[in-house]
Amino acid sequence: SADPPPVQLIVQFLEQASKPSVNEQNQVQPPPDNKRNRILKLLALKVAAHLKWDLDILEKSLSVPVLNMLLNELLCISKVPPGTKHVDVDLASLPPTTAMAILLYNRWAIRTIVQSSFPVKQVKPGPPQLNVMNQMQQEKELTENILKVLKEQAADSILVLEGALKLNKDLYVHTIRTLDLLAMEPGMVNGETESSTAGLKISAEEIECQVCYDLGAIYFQQGSTNPAVHENAKEKFFRTRELIAKNGSSSLHCSIDEKRLAGYCQACEVLTSSSDDSSLQASPYSQIHNCMKSGNYQDLVKIFLEDNLALSLPVQFRQSVLRELFQKAQQGNDALDEICFKVCACNTVCDVMQGRTIDIHFCQLFLKPSKEKIDFLLEVCSRSINLENASESLKRKMAAFLKNLCLGLEDLQLVFMISSHELFIKLLKDDERKLLIDQMRKRSPRINLCTKPVTSFYDIPASASVNIGQLEHQLILSVDPWRIRQILIELHGMTSERQFWTISNKWEVPNVYGNVILGIKDNLTRDLVYILMAKGLHCSAIKDFVHAKQLFAACLELVTEFSPKLRQVMLNEMLLLDIYTHEAGAGVSGERPPSDLISRVRGYLEMRVPDIPLRQVIAEECVAFLLNWRENEYLTMQVPLPLVQTNPYVKLGQLLAATCKELPGPKESRRTAKDLWEVVVQICSVSNQHKRGNDGRVSLIKHRESTLGIMYRSELLSFLKKLREPLVLTTILSLFVKLHNVREDIVNDIAAEYIAIWPSSIPNLQSVDFEAVAVTVKELVSYALTINSNNHFWLIIQADIYFATNQYSAALHYYLQAGAVCSDFFNKMVPPDVYTDQVIKRMIKCCSLLNCHTQVAILCQFLREVDYKTAFKALQEQNSHDAMDSYYDYIWDVTILEYLTYLHHKRGETDKRQIAIKAIGQTELNASNPEEVLQLAAQRRKKKFLQAMAKLYF
Repeated sequence: SADPPPVQLIVQFLEQASKPSVNEQNQVQPPPDNKRNRILKLLALKVAAHLKWDLDILEKSLSVPVLNMLLNELLCISKVPPGTKHVDVDLASLPPTTAMAILLYNRWAIRTIVQSSFPVKQVKPGPPQLNVMNQMQQEKELTENILKVLKEQAADSILVLEGALKLNKDLYVHTIRTLDLLAMEPGMVNGETESSTAGLKISAEEIECQVCYDLGAIYFQQGSTNPAVHENAKEKFFRTRELIAKNGSSSLHCSIDEKRLAGYCQACEVLTSSSDDSSLQASPYSQIHNCMKSGNYQDLVKIFLEDNLALSLPVQFRQSVLRELFQKAQQGNDALDEICFKVCACNTVCDVMQGRTIDIHFCQLFLKPSKEKIDFLLEVCSRSINLENASESLKRKMAAFLKNLCLGLEDLQLVFMISSHELFIKLLKDDERKLLIDQMRKRSPRINLCTKPVTSFYDIPASASVNIGQLEHQLILSVDPWRIRQILIELHGMTSERQFWTISNKWEVPNVYGNVILGIKDNLTRDLVYILMAKGLHCSAIKDFVHAKQLFAACLELVTEFSPKLRQVMLNEMLLLDIYTHEAGAGVSGERPPSDLISRVRGYLEMRVPDIPLRQVIAEECVAFLLNWRENEYLTMQVPLPLVQTNPYVKLGQLLAATCKELPGPKESRRTAKDLWEVVVQICSVSNQHKRGNDGRVSLIKHRESTLGIMYRSELLSFLKKLREPLVLTTILSLFVKLHNVREDIVNDIAAEYIAIWPSSIPNLQSVDFEAVAVTVKELVSYALTINSNNHFWLIIQADIYFATNQYSAALHYYLQAGAVCSDFFNKMVPPDVYTDQVIKRMIKCCSLLNCHTQVAILCQFLREVDYKTAFKALQEQNSHDAMDSYYDYIWDVTILEYLTYLHHKRGETDKRQIAIKAIGQTELNASNPEEVLQLAAQRRKKKFLQAMAKLYF
């Protein structure tokens, strides 16, 4: 048979050891204190030690009498004199294992009292067996006797545990080894079990956490007869929660049921809070308790409404609140009838969303529906579902509920309130709405709603069955082009005086298009074209590309019949939409666009149709699209020359493509790079004007946004932020960095890749707006890092910018990040072109200005030639903000270590001198070692130091 579980061994050992003996006169006597029984008790204690004295396990598997016997044996073997009152003992003066034994016993005592107060489900008895029943009865009586004693001593146990909270020191519990030592002859123990480190260590924080929880439980239980004690329970439970948050719930020796703890905390908040207590905001239970107590039922409804989305309140709790409200209403409070309906409506919608059946109370309250009830029910439905994030299953449940609601109503006005509601229109498809109306038509001949499906715009009949306000509301919300057409036909059938394209200030069409659209003579057509385009542009802006395409397609079909100009406008907008769709979809994963899309982009750029209104953003996006997908050959060789001369974005794209195409050879790319340089310098130049003041003096006025270049600087920056190709971004970034560095008064240059291809000077230096250049560099590198946060060259640029602006901590962050991303978090060697001597020197300066002088000394070793002068000067600083001697293990240069030894000796710092000597004494730093060993030792220390720095600054 299988071996018994460890806990059952305790039962077996203790039962054997506690068997009474029978003497020669057949008289029953207590179990003898002989060697056999002592060994059995010791074995039981060892099993408990093996389980690390986990009370959760022991209480679950052992009866109260057995566990009482086990813990009494623990007290006995831990040298606690029998009959001694634990409350009279000074825990601080006892050996750690003895104090822990007393603590364990008293924790178990109050836990047992608390557990005994909970209702216990009676086990269904099997067939009656006399000996088994006798045994159960004896155990029950014994348990009751022990509980009686424990309850009498409860006050003492609480005082012992409160005293333990003041100890604030680690304790030790017996292990199998310490129990073996105790079982030896007294002369052989040698006092080890009474030392402060014998046994299994339980930290002071673990002890405090567990004791606070147990005390909280007993105080909470006592609060049923003495409400003031709930404050003590609250204090203990909240302290437990703080300690778990601080140390984590996976503590080795601290086992807390966090769900039960959360329940205790919520209950304490409710029971200890007054009506004006601000802490009520922390828990919905507290808020509901307070609302019920104060009669603030409107706030109660608000809480239920908000929880319909959060779903934090259990269904049983919701039902219990509703039952209490019903009871109050039945006692004669008629004002509560409305509140009962509102809470019931919240519960019903919550049930619907979670797939439960609708409660009978709702059906009873909804026997006489009214406009107010329907309004509130629709509000609950709208606020209980987030359509953007909701699953299809959730949407179907809500749609079915609304549909069944319509079918259950006889008043057509109430039916229309639901069927015209925004939520109903969004959740039910056209065919579902048609089917619903068919069902209602069969049920009642009075219903006549037109839902005939349409195949063309002009097939939709007008209907004036609803008022203008409701139709306008639907017009604003709808994104279905066929529905928009139907609504407009109905509106124009009701009145010919209104311009319906003006009813929403959110409908915006670019001015270049607006003038053409508003020139359409037919009012219905004008409204329809304007609204379809405005809604399509809005959907495109919020990345709802599916609806945008439907709206644009419908608009294209409409304008094709009467306006070639607007037809081309719509084709252009659909091209832009297709670019956006690809870039947000397949393009994100690197999939190349289809060849027909590239052909359409080229066709747009080469288009020569006169009098077509054009949006600047389409040209921007087309050129950016070609650059992002590396169509450099087309931009440099095939694009028509007139297009380059007339379209500034094409010209900029051509220069960027040509420069990138000829990289990385600096000589070959200098000609095209010079052309690009001149264009960008001109854009960043300012026009100077002289103005004579009232005093006769002439002052110089600088215009930030000059028209000297092919476009404004803000337009250039907007265009550059559409680029995603790393080589193009790196190229333009290096150009702006070089332009930033050309400035005469610059103190700290910024480093960048390919910086050598750009000219070294500007003829008219005063004309360049260097402040604008600096802002552009910052914005460009920030944008580039959103595209790829692991590009080490961009990270170095960001670090240099922070260094130049005296933000040394941020600079160190990015210098370290640049090294980390190209070395697998420093597990490999950082490439020398990343951590150049200039970068290391800047890191040294950052550390120095942050008063981290030991870090300065260590970084001095990273230079090609170790900078002893800077290192020694840094080590002389006594006001260092870093970890100082704990960094000595990262120093591999023996000269620096020897200087440290001398320095600490001179200052009389013996401990620190010993640390430095220990670091020197490591065999791998011996100067006689082969060069490979010394390099390996240096590399290992570099890795550990940089990883430690990263943890500090990340």
